[in-house]
Amino acid sequence: MDLKLDDLKTYLRIDGSEDDGILALLIDSAKEYLANAGVPESDSQLYKLAVMLYVALHYENRDPSAKMDKFNFALESIILQLKD
Repeated sequence: MDLKLDDLKTYLRIDGSEDDGILALLIDSAKEYLANAGVPESDSQLYKLAVMLYVALHYENRDPSAKMDKFNFALESIILQLKD
């Protein structure tokens, strides 16, 4: 999968480079999460969107005291489609 950091930053509406390290970590975490969910890495646009959604969820919910009760429905739906 060829997800450019600039594309992700545009999706997240991030200017600057101070969060590039955390974004790279979240991209790797997203790929690992999808692999553990049974989704092989691919060049499909849907896979790229799944990675961006995963990163967005974890980037925007970084407060350790906040609790994410349920994963995003859109991401769950994409994972189910990619597994088939």
